[in-house]
Amino acid sequence: VRPEPDRPQPRLDRDAKNGMAVSVGRLRTCNLLDLSMVSVVHNTLRGAASGAILNAELLVQQGYVE
Repeated sequence: VRPEPDRPQPRLDRDAKNGMAVSVGRLRTCNLLDLSMVSVVHNTLRGAASGAILNAELLVQQGYVE
C-alpha cells in the first residue's frame, strides 16, 4: 500500500517487485461502496503463466505437491 496521495501511477509503479506485485494506494472511505482505492498491476508480467507458477510454488511450500 502506497502512502503517497498521488500513487500508484502506471508509469512509476508498474514494475513493482519486477512486475509481480499489485500497487495499491489512495485508500479512502466511500459513502456508496465503503472503500475507494486505486490499484496498478503489470498485466503482461502478472498474467496466467506467472500466476500459475506462483500458485505452484505456494502449493509446494504448503506441502500439497512435492
